[in-house]
Amino acid sequence: MNVTAALTPDNTTGSTPRDARGTTLAITGWGVVSSLAIGADEFTAALREGRSGLRDVTGMFDEELPEDQAFAMPDFKVRDHLGRKGTSFFDRSTALGLLGCTLALDDTDLTVTDDNRDRVGIVLGTTAGSIKATSDYSRETLENDRPYLVNPVLFPNTVMNCAAGQSAIWHKLKGVNATVAGGQLAGLSTLRYARNQIRRGYADALLVGSVEEFSPHTAWFDHRQHSAEEGRARLGEGSAVFVVEDAATVRAQGRHPDAEVLAVEVGTYGAPGREPDAGAGLADCIRRALARAGVEPSQVRAVATGESGIARLDDIECRGTEAALGTEVWRVRAKQWVGECHGASGSLQIAAVLAGHRSHPELDGAVSVVTSVSPDGGVGAAVLRGWHRARGDHRG
Repeated sequence: MNVTAALTPDNTTGSTPRDARGTTLAITGWGVVSSLAIGADEFTAALREGRSGLRDVTGMFDEELPEDQAFAMPDFKVRDHLGRKGTSFFDRSTALGLLGCTLALDDTDLTVTDDNRDRVGIVLGTTAGSIKATSDYSRETLENDRPYLVNPVLFPNTVMNCAAGQSAIWHKLKGVNATVAGGQLAGLSTLRYARNQIRRGYADALLVGSVEEFSPHTAWFDHRQHSAEEGRARLGEGSAVFVVEDAATVRAQGRHPDAEVLAVEVGTYGAPGREPDAGAGLADCIRRALARAGVEPSQVRAVATGESGIARLDDIECRGTEAALGTEVWRVRAKQWVGECHGASGSLQIAAVLAGHRSHPELDGAVSVVTSVSPDGGVGAAVLRGWHRARGDHRG
């Protein structure tokens, strides 16, 4: 069943399946859809070349937009990538999420067959699903003639778990199917949820990531909330999805992962300027993640932050990362390339880390930390160890 899932706590009660796994996840493939690039290899090349995903969005919608530039994809049509059949009524979030899942499956050496598809599932993060689809459908119920003759085909797009459900149907995946509504923390929260599912033996592999669409609704909200922040990242959209499996199983099969997720920790503190201090909370969160991963702060090469040019939030990440990791660690600010993608931000930060490894074999085995901060005081940190693709495949 497709459900909108809350975070599963580490101390989940109940019986543990016989084949409970370890706590380390292996990423064996990934896909990206963004204004910067589509596909892991193209995304890697775009970052290596220093491109920007900022685009002119004039005329993208019938509705007026508050700004004429965004990290959006005015010409994106899902049928150009997946064909016309079965895609006509997809909302934008579903299209972005499904394409991300498809690209991730194309990038992995995991083969889905009738023998294992009931052990392969999907966990997607979001802020609130497709706000445009929900708003448009609601408006039709008010504007159309009674008995409110709205198009019933559009109704599935109004629920938050539409992207995860449609992606599972498209790829015939019968395993765990969940949607985590986590906002800025969605990318890290889905990894944490997936870790618990695989550790407890409920799945062998999961497509894990997050998605966010650009629309007039999100554009106006962002403009009214943050237009005074002159250095803020412009609004964006996209998805990033990772194929994750139990790391010990992958290694035992002689396969070479792109990365291992050594730990994921989250916490809730006060909003900016309130107690308990979220900056100190983030530092504690990073330290807990490093301790779980068995990594010393001095071993961390890079930290991929969610900094977006919004001073009160960036201050939390700066203070938290510096307190836990020092000031010498290399900082990766993904939003300068892909924009402020809210629910998809954390996953795109992870994709930026993986792109660095895919480009640079000299970084093999390097450890990175990925952080996220939400306006209500939520913080999260993940610890990853990455490798490049040997000879372009998964074999060492």
